Amino acid sequence: MTLPTDSDAYYRYLGDGVYQPTIHVQGAWSDREQHMAPVSGLVVHELERHEPREDLQLAQVSFDILGMIHAEETTIRVRTLRPGRTIELLEATASAGGRDVIRATAWRLSRQDTSAVAVTESEPMPDPETVPVSDHMAATWPGGFISSVEFRHVPGWRPGRAKVWLRTEHPLVEDEESSGLARFVGLVDTANGVAVRARPGEYVFPNTDLTLHFHRTPEGPWVGLDVTVEWGPTGVGANHTTLHDQHGPVGHALQIITLRPPA
Repeated sequence: MTLPTDSDAYYRYLGDGVYQPTIHVQGAWSDREQHMAPVSGLVVHELERHEPREDLQLAQVSFDILGMIHAEETTIRVRTLRPGRTIELLEATASAGGRDVIRATAWRLSRQDTSAVAVTESEPMPDPETVPVSDHMAATWPGGFISSVEFRHVPGWRPGRAKVWLRTEHPLVEDEESSGLARFVGLVDTANGVAVRARPGEYVFPNTDLTLHFHRTPEGPWVGLDVTVEWGPTGVGANHTTLHDQHGPVGHALQIITLRPPA
């Protein structure tokens, strides 16, 4: 289907958990698919709307990508798998093109005042305002989503290793307020493309999952990715990313990659 071009947002809400993707979600591997980044943000948007609780925080989300995320109307269904007083497990399923395309589970954990012992060992990143805008991503990847994001590569990056700041001016959902966490998650999956070890025409390397752990809820608009890419000898790779906002590290992301020459 042709993606609408008359909206500044990534999605339009059609009601009853159904969303219309726009040109800004267009994937990098195919113009007929959605990029995983914005749809993962959309899933978090729906997870947060499901039976919200101020006493719990979304601390972990694990996405399994079940196949091509078709650039068509997307329906998200959420349910509580394990209710609890201090720990709760949710499940979300996104379907598009007549089949399920993403399955996600998310842990909500209790909010406590642990500021007296709060610490992180992750290396800091430079302030994004001091890093120049980079055209590397636009030169490497096609698609409406990549062109909707501003990238700033920290000097010294190389294939397999990069520190990158990114942000977008596009709202996640047209005429709806989305949380800083949902908007943050909506950019994280780009980690698979910011430190590529080979150009997309030389190898195909989509990720089949995305797992996020947050020790602090991030604040926008900047998303910092400190990415390490490792490729194995039998067609599998992995990305490890330390996640940052402008105030410092907030958590980690992992992606597993299926690696192969182009057909």
